[in-house]
Amino acid sequence: MAAFFLAGYCGVVWLHEGKEIVKISRLRLRKLAGSFETEGLFWETRLARPIDIYPEYRNAMPVWGGHQIGDDKFEVSAVFLEVVTDDGVVGIAGPTTEAVAYIIASQLQPILLGKDPLATELLWDQMHRELVHGRQGEAMWAVSVVDCALWDIKGKVFDVPVYKLIGGPTRDKVPLYASMLGYSVEDYGLVRERAKAAQAEGYKAQKWFFRHGPMSGPEGLAHNVELVKTLRETLGEGDSIMLDCWQSMDVPYVLALAQRISDYRPYWLEECVMPDRIDSYRRIKDKIDIPLSGAEHEYTRWGFKRFVDAGALDVLQPDIYWCGGLSEALKIASYATIYDLITIPHGGSTPATLQFSLTQSPIHTPFQEYLVKWNIILQHFLEYPAIPEDGLLSAPDKPGMNMTLNSDKIDSEEEIFASGSHLNARLH
Repeated sequence: MAAFFLAGYCGVVWLHEGKEIVKISRLRLRKLAGSFETEGLFWETRLARPIDIYPEYRNAMPVWGGHQIGDDKFEVSAVFLEVVTDDGVVGIAGPTTEAVAYIIASQLQPILLGKDPLATELLWDQMHRELVHGRQGEAMWAVSVVDCALWDIKGKVFDVPVYKLIGGPTRDKVPLYASMLGYSVEDYGLVRERAKAAQAEGYKAQKWFFRHGPMSGPEGLAHNVELVKTLRETLGEGDSIMLDCWQSMDVPYVLALAQRISDYRPYWLEECVMPDRIDSYRRIKDKIDIPLSGAEHEYTRWGFKRFVDAGALDVLQPDIYWCGGLSEALKIASYATIYDLITIPHGGSTPATLQFSLTQSPIHTPFQEYLVKWNIILQHFLEYPAIPEDGLLSAPDKPGMNMTLNSDKIDSEEEIFASGSHLNARLH
């Protein structure tokens, strides 16, 4: 036998000399349906959105993760990718959307079949170079999902959690901030109740979402200010408060808002304007004393480099399932440390983000986002969901990305894009 040493992992993996390289034999895209019980409406309210500048959208509720059935049931629909090797190892990633699944099946599958699943850098580069029209958006989501599935395979092959393959843990537990999307923000009694409840569960930081943007006028601005005031009075001086604008404001509005909430000491203002408006971020950052976070809707190291080089943000928030996968998130975070910036990924996948967070310096990744309501949906089909305890997530001991699916949660399923007729559908 020959000894094989893996960088960042202190163990030794023994491989038989002359053994054929394991190859990817097939991809499965499983569309799953399930449900869970609710007490009243699951999504109580929504956040401000960029499209709110148009009156017909200002009060519309987007469809997030499934559908409410009556007042006591929420139906979940999600797509999971399974990358299967010829020796039976299955890498799992998700949930994702049908649109992303189609890109995986039609454009990425031909690149992946017959390849070494452990060659994550090679496959990432080939996928990225193939998608010449897809360096951002859903095409990069597709690359991200595949990359995370390949890391799941790699962890299973070496029988260790992924965080041990990418440097090992810097700590055993990662502090979380409770991300309160979907909770009522205009009933201040409910805000106090939910904020206190999260505090009692051990969270030392909470993120809340503004409901109003510039088109709501002075009354909407006053509501936003009152939300921040209520949170600070409720949580006291010791807890951190993050505030998400979700790309829905402009420079004058943010400056006015920041002036009125500065005394409540927000930990950051997030995604103040639309993500491509880097100059606007820089103008805001130069004029307010509240740190700025953002770029969850940015992609790859090259996209994040623009923000870093412009000095436009204090906190970078790549989403591991969007930005290019775990492989790319590690590169983004490494570049950020050169400038002593904080990297706290957006919470699109708690299991994947936890693998990342465990390996980062606590000063550069002091928190991990935990989307309280979204995690009920995103982890619904998982056998071993990452569940906080006292505001912390512990390091998992399962090999790979900890993405085993729970068949008891699946009410129905179908394999989508399995016929092969979609292959090579893109025109160059």
